[in-house]
Amino acid sequence: SARRPLGISPRHHCPVGVEYRNETAAYSASADMEDVRAKKRELRKLVRSRLKAMEQSDIASESEGVWDHLFRLPEYRDARSVGLFLSMPQGEIVTDAALARVLEDGKTLYVPRVGLDFEKCDMDLIKVVVSHQQTDEIAHNVAKAHRLFYHDWPRNKWGIPEPPTDIDHEAASPGDIDLLVVPGLAFDRAGGRLGQGKGYYDRFITKMRGDRSREADSNGAGKPLLVAAALEASFLEGEDTVPMSEHDYPMDMLVLPSGPVSISQTKDS
Repeated sequence: SARRPLGISPRHHCPVGVEYRNETAAYSASADMEDVRAKKRELRKLVRSRLKAMEQSDIASESEGVWDHLFRLPEYRDARSVGLFLSMPQGEIVTDAALARVLEDGKTLYVPRVGLDFEKCDMDLIKVVVSHQQTDEIAHNVAKAHRLFYHDWPRNKWGIPEPPTDIDHEAASPGDIDLLVVPGLAFDRAGGRLGQGKGYYDRFITKMRGDRSREADSNGAGKPLLVAAALEASFLEGEDTVPMSEHDYPMDMLVLPSGPVSISQTKDS
């Protein structure tokens, strides 16, 4: 049989030293990833306990403050289309009035649909279609907005209404959404975000942007603008930061009940 040059690994046919260095680097990267995952788990426990301790009346009051500031943003006023989540029954910023406001402002609204396969960890944003009469009623009565456009929708395992899967809805394509309001458990001044741990939004943003650029072009690359909306309990003060992995997207903007937070841009995008 043909002789193999000295110093070559029979398994990968690469120099033994290079193989060793590659395996060492892979082990180090794996250890780093596990460290990030462990820190994320601890931070999730901490912030969930903070949110659980909040009275629903305080959550409602802080939510109102967030939306008041967000709807004043020039980026919101300029957006023709908005992606916005439907909130969980408790422990999260309330979006009922915000959803109605987006429709009242005449913007195209997209809302999330995870579907029945939760293990797939995939998500679409579905275009909300309402009649002119419904839009007018929404403008005058938020309760009607709730009843008219998602009150009868099925609820997923988190108790969140979702567009029915047995009806043909229009899903967002890259470039369709100008501004995406992103939920999360924790945020920091560098735009770091900690989600619930399933990666729904990071995967969706990857589908929409195609790359990690924030610069929009004629093909819609860089869209949507990522605007985090959070309660005060979710904001990490001072030097505390959210542990971030390579696949985690930093936010472009952050809005709290006290107002917008200037993103320091210290994290890689």
